Amino acid sequence: MADTSQARPPEGTPPAEGPRSLDGVTSFMGLRWDDPQTVRLEIRQELINRGGLLSGVVTYAMVDYCMGSTLWAQTTEDERIATISISINYIQTATEGEIVCRTVLDRRNRTVGILKSTIHSEDERLLVTAIGIYSIFPAKKGSRPRPGPADGAAPVA
Repeated sequence: MADTSQARPPEGTPPAEGPRSLDGVTSFMGLRWDDPQTVRLEIRQELINRGGLLSGVVTYAMVDYCMGSTLWAQTTEDERIATISISINYIQTATEGEIVCRTVLDRRNRTVGILKSTIHSEDERLLVTAIGIYSIFPAKKGSRPRPGPADGAAPVA
């Protein structure tokens, strides 16, 4: 397992782009991958909504990125993926500490992947459950090469 630890930034500062950041969204949120099926996040004040709760946008994004990386790890160089739909259930919330999203690939065929995710708080309370459906399709001829781990674009163990 790769070391995915990051120092906690000062209050109000987004985390620095690290080896597990995929883009500006994952960098700002501070998502960290243990492996393609496990994403962690330390709750910061910027992620709390006006109601004083962890924003649903944060947990939805965690699920989408974790499902995507789980399925991405099961595709070939000639395949691409895209989210079709995610059904998410917000059960509880957390306002501090670390939360962890875990995803399993339930099934896939040539064109569709179905995944299940859960998010738990650090004290193991179930916060979110989700089911996602992703399209699997061939890369277009002449398209950019598939990004790999060296590009920092695909989290791997």
